[in-house]
Amino acid sequence: MRRVVIAPDKFKGSASAHDVAQAIARGIRSVSPASEIAVHPMADGGDGTVELFLDSGARSFRADVHDPRGRPISATFAVDGTRAIVELASASGLVLEKDNERDPWRADSRGTGELIRAALDAGANEVIVGIGGSANNDAGIGMLRALGATTQPPDALHGIERIDLSNIDARLAKTKLLVASDVDNPLCGPNGASAIFGPQKGASAADVPKLDAALAQTADAMAKALGRDLRNTPGAGAAGGVGFALLALGAQLRPGVDIVAELRHLPEALEGATLCITGEGSIDAQTLRGKTVFGVARYAARAGAPVIAFGGRVDASVEAELARHGIVCAPVVTGPLPLEDAMRDAVRLIEGAAARAARLLRLE
Repeated sequence: MRRVVIAPDKFKGSASAHDVAQAIARGIRSVSPASEIAVHPMADGGDGTVELFLDSGARSFRADVHDPRGRPISATFAVDGTRAIVELASASGLVLEKDNERDPWRADSRGTGELIRAALDAGANEVIVGIGGSANNDAGIGMLRALGATTQPPDALHGIERIDLSNIDARLAKTKLLVASDVDNPLCGPNGASAIFGPQKGASAADVPKLDAALAQTADAMAKALGRDLRNTPGAGAAGGVGFALLALGAQLRPGVDIVAELRHLPEALEGATLCITGEGSIDAQTLRGKTVFGVARYAARAGAPVIAFGGRVDASVEAELARHGIVCAPVVTGPLPLEDAMRDAVRLIEGAAARAARLLRLE
């Protein structure tokens, strides 16, 4: 009997990871009802991770927080037992700003700290923080203040002269902090937060060196507070320096797909599998940088299972490289179709693609 493990990400804007996985399962069963199918929807720690855990039975909580511009908003997080899953993007994300509002000098990570505090209030003793999609470039100062830190100057976001962590929420000392991040950039320098990610947050060419110098000054203040310098730690530059601030709180930074894979017991599910099917909305150069498809394929390779990856869009320029990693890509759209129609009909198209793959592989 064939054993098929289905472990896709969401198709952004079209279908959740849960819906994608179920569509693939239906397509396989329509051709091969005798196949043993294990469904393990996935995420890479970015947006959609909270949704994944809610779809899997976690409880939904809402928290009143502030967006990057200081406006009050409500953000959702998930609680699974005593583990909370929060997403920076829901409180401090670029998606919360209009294009003409982007300003790395003003964008604040305060809301992310408020979200973590809300998770502690909900009884969590382990908090997983997905830090993709940030609007801020404040070295996580706004987040730290929301969690009890004080700084000099007291209200500035950049160029901090002194940091006092003595009044940080005491519950954090007893809380396991895991940070889902696929970025290994340092805080400062030519590969740092300001140089690499600042422009997408509204930084001009003239802003970048000034922002970098401001982060360096903040890093000096943190080094004095901690007695050690974290600025060059891989991942410190993630999310405009929120990675740096979370490292200062004792957090462990890991690739998001690895955190989710372990929580979803993907390695165990793949033992003895004869086929692994994954997928995401767009399979492109970003896929090679540790997104869900690539991460799932790594686990499948260890188990000796071949991999098929469905994509709403498959960039032909990366297919050969993905093939070298044992990933066969398959677009779910077989002919010309307006994007709007493809996104609306994504679940049906994914189910059909799975059925075609099952026939091709003679899974009957």
